[in-house]
Amino acid sequence: QVQLMESGGGLVQPGGSLRLSCAASGFLFSTFDMTWYRQAPGKERELVARIDSTGRRKNYADSVKGRFIISRDNAKNTVYLSMNSLEPDDTGVYFCNPKRIGLDTSNLWGQGTQVTVSS
Repeated sequence: QVQLMESGGGLVQPGGSLRLSCAASGFLFSTFDMTWYRQAPGKERELVARIDSTGRRKNYADSVKGRFIISRDNAKNTVYLSMNSLEPDDTGVYFCNPKRIGLDTSNLWGQGTQVTVSS
């Protein structure tokens, strides 16, 4: 059974930083790309960042480039999202999701972790 457990969210002032973690189990983590999505109130879930299975290739949404860094530790089955220079528009619930060509992973979500950027 696939499990995804996000953590590390919280309330932070604009300009602050947070590091999110997503602990995965129930699948061969090291063979999947991993992604972070976020969902702001009243908006659709959007892709924030993606990292390939090896950790070498990373892609970011334009809105977070230069501020967020995605990384992974395949020995710990964990993917991270380091968020710096946070802005109020970064507020939302953050989720991780595995990706692999040929597999439908659209129903694999954890409970998410809330990030609120506010003064």
